Amino acid sequence: MHLKKAPMGRNRLSILLFLVPTVALFLLIYGLPLVTLFFTSLFEYRIVPNRFAFVGLTNYIHLFTQDPLFLKAFGNTMLWVAIHSVFHVALGVAVALVLARKPFGWKFVRTVYMIPNIISSAALAMIFINMYNPQYGLINGFVRLLGFKDFGQNWLFSDTTAFGSVTLTWFLFAAYTTTLVLGEIAAIPEDIFEAARIDGASPFQIDLFVTLPLLRNIIGTTVIMAATYMLQMFDLIYLTTKGGPGDVTMNLPLYLYKTALLENNYGYANTIGALIIIIGIIAMVLITRLFRIGETH
Repeated sequence: MHLKKAPMGRNRLSILLFLVPTVALFLLIYGLPLVTLFFTSLFEYRIVPNRFAFVGLTNYIHLFTQDPLFLKAFGNTMLWVAIHSVFHVALGVAVALVLARKPFGWKFVRTVYMIPNIISSAALAMIFINMYNPQYGLINGFVRLLGFKDFGQNWLFSDTTAFGSVTLTWFLFAAYTTTLVLGEIAAIPEDIFEAARIDGASPFQIDLFVTLPLLRNIIGTTVIMAATYMLQMFDLIYLTTKGGPGDVTMNLPLYLYKTALLENNYGYANTIGALIIIIGIIAMVLITRLFRIGETH
Protein backbone atom coordinates (compact mmCIF):
# COMPACT_ATOMS: atom_id res chain seq x y z
CA MET A 1 0.00 0.00 0.00
CA HIS A 2 1.37 3.40 -0.96
CA LEU A 3 0.53 6.44 1.11
CA LYS A 4 -0.32 9.54 -0.84
CA LYS A 5 1.86 12.52 -0.15
CA ALA A 6 0.08 15.65 0.97
CA PRO A 7 0.16 18.45 -1.60
CA MET A 8 2.98 20.95 -1.11
CA GLY A 9 0.52 23.80 -0.73
CA ARG A 10 -1.28 22.00 2.10
CA ASN A 11 2.03 21.40 3.91
CA ARG A 12 2.90 25.07 3.68
CA LEU A 13 -0.52 26.03 4.95
CA SER A 14 -0.16 23.67 7.94
CA ILE A 15 3.26 25.13 8.77
CA LEU A 16 1.89 28.67 8.59
CA LEU A 17 -1.04 27.77 10.85
CA PHE A 18 1.34 26.34 13.45
CA LEU A 19 3.57 29.42 13.24
CA VAL A 20 0.76 31.96 13.66
CA PRO A 21 0.41 31.61 17.49
CA THR A 22 4.19 31.77 17.99
CA VAL A 23 4.61 34.80 15.74
CA ALA A 24 1.64 36.52 17.37
CA LEU A 25 3.04 35.96 20.86
CA PHE A 26 6.48 37.18 19.75
CA LEU A 27 5.03 40.35 18.26
CA LEU A 28 2.90 40.96 21.34
CA ILE A 29 5.60 40.29 23.95
CA TYR A 30 8.71 41.53 22.14
CA GLY A 31 7.82 43.25 18.88
CA LEU A 32 5.32 45.80 20.16
CA PRO A 33 7.42 46.86 23.19
CA LEU A 34 10.49 47.25 20.96
CA VAL A 35 8.60 49.44 18.49
CA THR A 36 7.23 51.47 21.41
CA LEU A 37 10.72 51.82 22.89
CA PHE A 38 12.28 53.17 19.70
CA PHE A 39 9.24 55.36 18.96
CA THR A 40 9.16 57.02 22.39
CA SER A 41 12.94 57.56 22.31
CA LEU A 42 12.20 60.31 19.77
CA PHE A 43 10.03 62.19 22.27
CA GLU A 44 10.40 64.18 25.45
CA TYR A 45 8.23 61.93 27.57
CA ARG A 46 7.47 62.70 31.21
CA ILE A 47 4.59 61.60 33.41
CA VAL A 48 4.74 64.42 35.98
CA PRO A 49 4.10 66.95 34.55
CA ASN A 50 2.38 65.14 31.71
CA ARG A 51 4.42 65.90 28.59
CA PHE A 52 4.81 64.02 25.33
CA ALA A 53 6.49 66.15 22.66
CA PHE A 54 8.34 65.03 19.53
CA VAL A 55 12.04 66.01 19.59
CA GLY A 56 13.44 63.79 16.83
CA LEU A 57 17.05 62.74 17.34
CA THR A 58 17.66 65.37 20.03
CA ASN A 59 17.83 62.76 22.80
CA TYR A 60 20.46 60.75 20.90
CA ILE A 61 22.55 63.83 20.10
CA HIS A 62 22.33 65.05 23.69
CA LEU A 63 23.58 61.70 25.02
CA PHE A 64 26.86 61.84 23.14
CA THR A 65 27.49 65.60 23.20
CA GLN A 66 26.10 67.04 26.44
CA ASP A 67 25.80 64.18 28.93
CA PRO A 68 29.10 63.32 30.67
CA LEU A 69 27.37 60.84 32.99
CA PHE A 70 26.13 58.86 30.00
CA LEU A 71 29.63 58.84 28.51
CA LYS A 72 30.99 57.54 31.83
CA ALA A 73 28.29 54.84 31.99
CA PHE A 74 28.92 53.95 28.34
CA GLY A 75 32.68 53.68 28.92
CA ASN A 76 32.24 51.53 32.03
CA THR A 77 29.80 49.24 30.23
CA MET A 78 32.10 48.76 27.23
CA LEU A 79 35.04 48.04 29.54
CA TRP A 80 33.01 45.46 31.46
CA VAL A 81 31.87 43.89 28.18
CA ALA A 82 35.51 43.57 27.10
CA ILE A 83 36.65 42.16 30.45
CA HIS A 84 33.79 39.68 30.61
CA SER A 85 34.05 38.60 26.97
CA VAL A 86 37.82 38.07 27.02
CA PHE A 87 39.12 37.29 30.49
CA HIS A 88 35.97 35.85 32.09
CA VAL A 89 35.36 33.48 29.17
CA ALA A 90 39.07 32.58 29.06
CA LEU A 91 38.90 31.65 32.75
CA GLY A 92 35.86 29.43 32.16
CA VAL A 93 37.50 27.71 29.19
CA ALA A 94 40.75 27.15 31.12
CA VAL A 95 38.86 25.55 34.02
CA ALA A 96 36.96 23.35 31.55
CA LEU A 97 40.20 22.15 29.90
CA VAL A 98 41.60 21.20 33.31
CA LEU A 99 38.41 19.44 34.44
CA ALA A 100 38.16 17.59 31.11
CA ARG A 101 41.31 15.67 32.07
CA LYS A 102 39.40 14.42 35.12
CA PRO A 103 42.02 15.05 37.81
CA PHE A 104 41.45 13.85 41.37
CA GLY A 105 38.31 15.47 42.82
CA TRP A 106 37.20 17.00 39.51
CA LYS A 107 33.51 16.25 40.13
CA PHE A 108 33.65 17.97 43.52
CA VAL A 109 35.40 21.00 42.04
CA ARG A 110 32.87 21.18 39.20
CA THR A 111 29.97 21.15 41.67
CA VAL A 112 31.49 23.72 44.04
CA TYR A 113 32.43 26.00 41.12
CA MET A 114 28.79 26.04 40.02
CA ILE A 115 27.33 27.07 43.42
CA PRO A 116 27.88 30.86 43.12
CA ASN A 117 26.08 30.82 39.76
CA ILE A 118 22.90 29.28 41.17
CA ILE A 119 22.43 31.46 44.27
CA SER A 120 20.52 34.71 43.93
CA SER A 121 22.25 37.95 43.00
CA ALA A 122 21.00 39.52 46.23
CA ALA A 123 22.66 36.81 48.31
CA LEU A 124 25.88 37.06 46.31
CA ALA A 125 25.90 40.85 46.73
CA MET A 126 25.46 40.54 50.50
CA ILE A 127 28.34 38.06 50.68
CA PHE A 128 30.69 40.50 48.95
CA ILE A 129 29.42 43.51 50.89
CA ASN A 130 30.42 41.69 54.06
CA MET A 131 33.73 40.51 52.60
CA TYR A 132 34.61 44.09 51.59
CA ASN A 133 33.45 45.68 54.85
CA PRO A 134 36.25 47.96 56.15
CA GLN A 135 35.71 47.04 59.83
CA TYR A 136 34.97 43.31 59.94
CA GLY A 137 35.38 42.21 56.32
CA LEU A 138 37.32 39.04 55.50
CA ILE A 139 39.71 40.81 53.11
CA ASN A 140 40.76 43.57 55.51
CA GLY A 141 40.93 41.03 58.32
CA PHE A 142 43.39 38.92 56.31
CA VAL A 143 45.55 41.97 55.56
CA ARG A 144 45.61 42.85 59.28
CA LEU A 145 46.79 39.32 60.07
CA LEU A 146 49.80 40.03 57.86
CA GLY A 147 50.83 42.80 60.24
CA PHE A 148 48.99 45.87 58.90
CA LYS A 149 46.95 46.43 62.06
CA ASP A 150 45.43 49.77 61.04
CA PHE A 151 44.44 48.68 57.54
CA GLY A 152 40.81 49.61 56.79
CA GLN A 153 40.32 49.96 53.04
CA ASN A 154 36.73 50.77 52.06
CA TRP A 155 36.82 48.67 48.89
CA LEU A 156 33.38 49.43 47.45
CA PHE A 157 33.38 53.15 48.21
CA SER A 158 36.86 54.22 47.20
CA ASP A 159 37.43 55.79 43.79
CA THR A 160 40.54 53.68 43.25
CA THR A 161 39.13 50.25 44.19
CA ALA A 162 35.35 50.35 43.58
CA PHE A 163 35.44 49.36 39.91
CA GLY A 164 37.74 46.39 40.44
CA SER A 165 35.89 45.29 43.59
CA VAL A 166 32.54 45.26 41.81
CA THR A 167 34.06 43.39 38.87
CA LEU A 168 35.27 40.62 41.18
CA THR A 169 31.71 40.00 42.43
CA TRP A 170 31.02 38.11 39.20
CA PHE A 171 34.37 37.70 37.43
CA LEU A 172 35.53 34.52 39.17
CA PHE A 173 32.26 32.64 38.64
CA ALA A 174 32.52 31.42 35.05
CA ALA A 175 30.78 28.11 35.67
CA TYR A 176 28.25 28.49 32.84
CA THR A 177 31.08 28.84 30.34
CA THR A 178 32.88 25.92 31.96
CA THR A 179 29.79 23.70 31.84
CA LEU A 180 29.05 24.46 28.17
CA VAL A 181 32.66 23.94 27.11
CA LEU A 182 32.91 20.69 29.10
CA GLY A 183 29.84 19.40 27.30
CA GLU A 184 31.38 20.27 23.94
CA ILE A 185 34.68 18.58 24.85
CA ALA A 186 32.78 15.43 25.82
CA ALA A 187 31.21 15.39 22.34
CA ILE A 188 34.61 15.34 20.57
CA PRO A 189 35.42 11.77 19.38
CA GLU A 190 38.16 10.17 21.47
CA ASP A 191 39.83 8.95 18.26
CA ILE A 192 40.94 12.52 17.52
CA PHE A 193 42.76 12.81 20.84
CA GLU A 194 44.23 9.33 20.47
CA ALA A 195 45.63 10.18 17.04
CA ALA A 196 47.26 13.32 18.48
CA ARG A 197 48.85 11.29 21.30
CA ILE A 198 50.21 8.73 18.83
CA ASP A 199 51.79 11.59 16.87
CA GLY A 200 53.60 12.61 20.05
CA ALA A 201 51.56 15.67 21.05
CA SER A 202 51.76 16.72 24.69
CA PRO A 203 48.57 17.46 26.68
CA PHE A 204 49.21 21.19 26.28
CA GLN A 205 49.67 20.82 22.50
CA ILE A 206 46.47 18.76 22.28
CA ASP A 207 44.54 21.50 24.10
CA LEU A 208 46.07 24.26 21.98
CA PHE A 209 46.03 22.72 18.51
CA VAL A 210 43.24 20.13 18.69
CA THR A 211 40.70 20.90 21.39
CA LEU A 212 40.49 24.71 21.20
CA PRO A 213 39.96 24.87 17.40
CA LEU A 214 37.13 22.35 17.75
CA LEU A 215 35.57 24.51 20.48
CA ARG A 216 35.35 27.62 18.28
CA ASN A 217 31.55 27.60 17.98
CA ILE A 218 30.83 27.09 21.67
CA ILE A 219 33.47 29.61 22.77
CA GLY A 220 31.96 32.15 20.37
CA THR A 221 28.54 31.43 21.83
CA THR A 222 29.79 31.96 25.39
CA VAL A 223 31.43 35.23 24.34
CA ILE A 224 28.06 36.42 23.03
CA MET A 225 26.44 35.37 26.30
CA ALA A 226 29.13 37.19 28.30
CA ALA A 227 28.82 40.40 26.26
CA THR A 228 25.02 40.52 26.45
CA TYR A 229 25.12 39.68 30.16
CA MET A 230 27.27 42.74 30.80
CA LEU A 231 24.95 44.92 28.71
CA GLN A 232 22.11 44.05 31.08
CA MET A 233 24.07 43.88 34.35
CA PHE A 234 22.10 45.77 36.98
CA ASP A 235 21.40 43.91 40.20
CA LEU A 236 24.92 43.30 41.53
CA ILE A 237 26.05 46.86 40.82
CA TYR A 238 22.89 48.37 42.28
CA LEU A 239 23.05 46.24 45.43
CA THR A 240 26.75 46.88 46.09
CA THR A 241 27.54 50.47 45.02
CA LYS A 242 24.44 51.91 43.26
CA GLY A 243 26.86 53.22 40.66
CA GLY A 244 29.08 55.03 43.15
CA PRO A 245 31.16 56.39 44.58
CA GLY A 246 30.16 59.29 42.36
CA ASP A 247 29.86 57.67 38.95
CA VAL A 248 32.83 55.29 39.19
CA THR A 249 30.72 52.13 38.75
CA MET A 250 27.81 53.62 36.80
CA ASN A 251 26.75 51.55 33.77
CA LEU A 252 24.04 51.89 31.11
CA PRO A 253 21.26 49.80 32.76
CA LEU A 254 21.78 51.62 36.06
CA TYR A 255 21.75 54.99 34.31
CA LEU A 256 18.55 54.00 32.48
CA TYR A 257 16.92 53.14 35.82
CA LYS A 258 18.09 56.42 37.34
CA THR A 259 16.82 58.46 34.38
CA ALA A 260 13.41 56.80 34.19
CA LEU A 261 12.37 56.14 37.78
CA LEU A 262 14.33 58.74 39.71
CA GLU A 263 14.27 61.62 37.22
CA ASN A 264 10.91 60.89 35.52
CA ASN A 265 12.50 61.28 32.07
CA TYR A 266 11.10 58.27 30.22
CA GLY A 267 11.83 59.45 26.67
CA TYR A 268 15.51 59.96 27.49
CA ALA A 269 15.62 56.64 29.34
CA ASN A 270 14.13 54.85 26.33
CA THR A 271 16.87 56.40 24.20
CA ILE A 272 19.41 54.72 26.48
CA GLY A 273 17.46 51.46 26.21
CA ALA A 274 17.42 51.70 22.41
CA LEU A 275 21.19 52.21 22.38
CA ILE A 276 21.70 49.16 24.61
CA ILE A 277 19.74 47.06 22.12
CA ILE A 278 21.68 48.46 19.16
CA ILE A 279 25.01 47.82 20.91
CA GLY A 280 23.89 44.26 21.71
CA ILE A 281 22.98 43.56 18.07
CA ILE A 282 26.29 44.98 16.85
CA ALA A 283 28.21 42.90 19.42
CA MET A 284 26.39 39.71 18.39
CA VAL A 285 27.09 40.30 14.69
CA LEU A 286 30.77 41.09 15.25
CA ILE A 287 31.37 38.12 17.57
CA THR A 288 29.51 35.77 15.21
CA ARG A 289 31.74 36.86 12.33
CA LEU A 290 34.91 36.82 14.43
CA PHE A 291 34.36 33.23 15.58
CA ARG A 292 32.62 32.17 12.34
CA ILE A 293 29.85 30.64 14.43
CA GLY A 294 27.84 28.10 12.45
CA GLU A 295 30.55 27.49 9.87
CA THR A 296 31.83 23.94 9.58
CA HIS A 297 35.32 24.80 8.36
